Amino acid sequence: MAAFPFERIEATGEQGLATWEQLKSAGRGSPVILGDDESVAAIMEDFHPSWPDKRAIAKILAAADGIEHPKDLISHREEEYEPPPIGEWPTDVATSIGPSAVVDITTDKPLDKVHIALIPTDDWTTIPAHLHWGGWNACPGPEFHVAALRSWRDRFGAELVGLGRDTMDLRVTRRPQTRKAALELAREQYAYCNDIVDQGTGTLSDLAACLKADPWWFFWWD
Repeated sequence: MAAFPFERIEATGEQGLATWEQLKSAGRGSPVILGDDESVAAIMEDFHPSWPDKRAIAKILAAADGIEHPKDLISHREEEYEPPPIGEWPTDVATSIGPSAVVDITTDKPLDKVHIALIPTDDWTTIPAHLHWGGWNACPGPEFHVAALRSWRDRFGAELVGLGRDTMDLRVTRRPQTRKAALELAREQYAYCNDIVDQGTGTLSDLAACLKADPWWFFWWD
């Protein structure tokens, strides 16, 4: 933990979101909830000198500037994945109660302790670049995350709240209002993170219904 390159604040899982809210207006950078000790240790692996493709933050952001989201992401992914089933629109939709970064996802109980990092930037969309986050397995590289966050901020009022070792929590203020718009967004998010359907909702309609009803978006990559 001592080697973590950014200021960290500790809180209980129960107080994690409230502490994040307080830090947003503190003028000390952009806060992001990283989860427990194990999650922070995994994120720290990206800072190891032997980690491949270690690029300067400026180069990552320059690459992000050249990405048109979601068009370029879908083009990047289209040869890797078969479209998932659309399915029937569900009658019941379960909504989340907050970010996954503050709970034990196996029990849904608040973690005893979470870490909140203060990233030295006024532009929170650049947090994945500062953390060199992504670029492993099916998880897009950090420039794709920056481009996606900027697009979702502008279109849906999204903000990044949690970023674990392989998870991401966003909160949005403008949800899609129609089933058609929600399905379009579900297809976009499947290109970004196919596991949320393949190992989660099962169909695009189930994901779309969640996006229409829930202000919290959750992504994870195996």
